[in-house]
Amino acid sequence: MLTRAIAGCVVTGLCLVAASNLDVNRTAGPNQKQIELRAQLKPAEFPTRSMGIQTERIASGLSRPVYVGHAPGDESRLFIIEARSGSTGRIRIYDLNTETLLSTPYLSISGVSTSSEQGLLGMAFHPDFYNGKPYIYVNLTASNGDTVIRRYTASDNDPDALTASSSSAYTILTFDQPYPNHNGGWIGFGADGYLYIATGDGGGAGDTGNYSQNINSLLGKMLRIDIDNGSPYANPADNAFINEPGRDEIWSVGLRNPWACSFDRQTGDLWMGDVGQYQWEEISFEPFDADSGRNYGWRCYEGNNTFNTSGCPSSSELTFPIFEYNHNGGRCSITGGYVYRGQDIPWLQGYYIYGDYCSSDQYVFAYDAATDTVSGFQEVTDELRSSVNGGNVGSIARYGEDARGELYICDLGGEVFRIIADTPPAPTGVCCWNDACYVVTESSCSNVGGDYGGDFTTCGGIDCAAQPCDGDVDEDGFVNVADLLSVIANWNDPYTVDDLLTVIANWNSACP
Repeated sequence: MLTRAIAGCVVTGLCLVAASNLDVNRTAGPNQKQIELRAQLKPAEFPTRSMGIQTERIASGLSRPVYVGHAPGDESRLFIIEARSGSTGRIRIYDLNTETLLSTPYLSISGVSTSSEQGLLGMAFHPDFYNGKPYIYVNLTASNGDTVIRRYTASDNDPDALTASSSSAYTILTFDQPYPNHNGGWIGFGADGYLYIATGDGGGAGDTGNYSQNINSLLGKMLRIDIDNGSPYANPADNAFINEPGRDEIWSVGLRNPWACSFDRQTGDLWMGDVGQYQWEEISFEPFDADSGRNYGWRCYEGNNTFNTSGCPSSSELTFPIFEYNHNGGRCSITGGYVYRGQDIPWLQGYYIYGDYCSSDQYVFAYDAATDTVSGFQEVTDELRSSVNGGNVGSIARYGEDARGELYICDLGGEVFRIIADTPPAPTGVCCWNDACYVVTESSCSNVGGDYGGDFTTCGGIDCAAQPCDGDVDEDGFVNVADLLSVIANWNDPYTVDDLLTVIANWNSACP
């Protein structure tokens, strides 16, 4: 019997922040509910060097795995895409209860392209998959190179079925690809219920066809369609070019190859890892309450740097990435990831993780949309490279997320890994950082440029010993799920509702 969880709940037995907090009615200008929600979910401000994470391999022997994810609320299964084996793309099921990869594919799709980056590239489940709409949407490149968005239905209309019906194929959208690379390939449903489709600029080098800036082309865009209305779809009324020149499917423009994107399951914000040309990789961020029509700059800019500005709009009309990095150290192709919202690694809460396909480096950082600042940046390559049960993480094709918010890594070489908790180093003393006190290890203090005092001392005239840490029940330096569970486990002996409210009020904060 498959088990399903309520979408958006991050703590077993208690939904602190649920998907219902999202205001799905987009409005112009800042959305106050979104501002308050992001503030509530802000991660711990002090970046510790060791995130206390590692990997374990859950599957091997796959053919070019490029996706791992889940059906809405399904905690029993993962779905893994094999981009192609010969000219067949497959979706496989990994049973989380038995920790086994099922031998029979969930769905096999013949006739996919075998060229370059092409094949079966992405999938998404209808938000009402378990509520009368057991539909699976895929993004693939056909044997002729065209991008095809197609819908399939679970066998016998049963969402718990172990297969989908290949005969149920229903084509939603098709468009040409000039070259066999830069196909995009990601699709996903937003909190607004619409299907988002990431498309690349069509390939080649430098977008010589200027597709990304051409509003009459679907290439180099984020598309957004309504699959519940129209035949085969309708275009939402607030898309960028409704009743104006330009394709009605377009939500935003100016993308090069947004191969790996994700929605923050708590805020609805969209994160896009956009692969660069010769020098710069970038991460673009779109808040859930953003208006349509954003221009992310390609081919005018590569990251924050001019590339070919001929015929381009003013830079003031563009949306630049929140983060970029160059190709030093063997890096060359970003793989966008996820904001961690799981249960098992509380100290990773609110951090965004991403990697580089070429170097297999991996990094995390926190982003504050209110101030447009990145903090807590650190490399986690060493922590995640070697799996605890064999295998090494490399050729990072995509990250994925299960129904509980735990994260996974697809290695194009044929393996899938799960990111799991490792016990972080125990705090050893006080670190003075930005005139505040933090109880951490000496190496953590050194890595952020702090002044390590060892025993309790003062920081900026503040007595560290006198600093309270409201809500830190287990005294580990963070207010997180462990404190919440301690309060629940010891309810009325000694903890009361006041203690519970204190933990919630200080959620995801680091102790001074």
